Amino acid sequence: MLAMVTIGVYGFDGESFLQRLRHADVRLLLDVRQRRGVRGPQYTWANSLRLQAALAHARITYEHHPELAPTTELRRLQYAEDDRRGVGKRSRHELAAEYTRRYTTEILDRADLSRIVSALPVSGTAALFCVESDPEACHRSLIAQRLAERHGVTVEHLRP
Repeated sequence: MLAMVTIGVYGFDGESFLQRLRHADVRLLLDVRQRRGVRGPQYTWANSLRLQAALAHARITYEHHPELAPTTELRRLQYAEDDRRGVGKRSRHELAAEYTRRYTTEILDRADLSRIVSALPVSGTAALFCVESDPEACHRSLIAQRLAERHGVTVEHLRP
């Protein structure tokens, strides 16, 4: 049975993030961010080059999948809903319905997830990686749900 985890940046520091990956036996990290940087000095470890170096040292393969990242327009749609609800990106607990609908039709329905499924490690697991601590507040949960429903992938969400 194929297995996958999801994980975000917020709530981790570099060492605790790597510990969670090791504990889950992650061998492949799939970065589904459009922008591969994170604001804030406590998250410099998650910026692309530093993260890739740390993963290489931990013997975890890194792949960037920009085709699964939300567009700037979609992110702005979510930010507008966050503003309407009075929540910040780091405190969001769910995605806006319109964001979910549009991400699904504009990104997910067009993506060839079979390529990802065929590249999943035979031993160990893969991780879908983005920023938000709550998977329900992040598009990675939509990708994971699609992989579970259409490809039989078992998904566990790792949280801080």
